[in-house]
Amino acid sequence: MSVARSKASAAGGGGLMLWLALAAIVIVVDQLTKTLIAGWFQLGDVRPVTAWFNLVRAHNAGAAFSFLADAQGWQRWFFTALGLAASALIVWMMRSHPTQRLFCFSVSLIMGGALGNVIDRVLHGHVIDFLQFRFALLEPLFRGGYFPAFNVADSAITLGAIGLVLDEFRRVRRGS
Repeated sequence: MSVARSKASAAGGGGLMLWLALAAIVIVVDQLTKTLIAGWFQLGDVRPVTAWFNLVRAHNAGAAFSFLADAQGWQRWFFTALGLAASALIVWMMRSHPTQRLFCFSVSLIMGGALGNVIDRVLHGHVIDFLQFRFALLEPLFRGGYFPAFNVADSAITLGAIGLVLDEFRRVRRGS
C-alpha cells in the first residue's frame, strides 16, 4: 500500500476493514434478532409492547412496503442479485472515498442491511420482519395506523440513507 493511501485510510477512521466490520455487525445483529423472532413467534403472531409498538412476525417476499411480494417468485432472486450488486458497488465506493467518514459509515449501514435481507431471501425465500409501530397520524396512509413491519436490516438501510443525505448537505455547504 502506498504512503498516500495509508494516510488516506488512517484519516478515514481505519479504512475499509472498519467499514466492513460495521456492516458485519449490522448483519450479525439483524440475523440474531430474526432468529430469535422466528424461534419465539409463529407467522402472524403479535405481542403488544406499548400502545404504539408491537413485536410481530411477518414475512415479506417483496421489497420495501411489500413491493412485488405477489410476483411469481422471480423477485427473490432479483432482490438477492440487487443486494449483492449494491454491496459490491458500496465496497468500491468506500475504497474510492476512504477519508469521507460519514459517507463510508452510511454506506456500511446500507450494505449490512442489504446483505442481512439477502441472507433471509436465500435461506427462507422471504425477509422476516418483526418491528411494528402504530401512530394515529398514519391512519390515512396505512390501515389502522400501522406502519408496515420492518427489521434491523431495514432500519440500518434507512439510517444509512439519512446519513447519505446529511453527507451530501455537508458536502454542498462546503462547496466541494
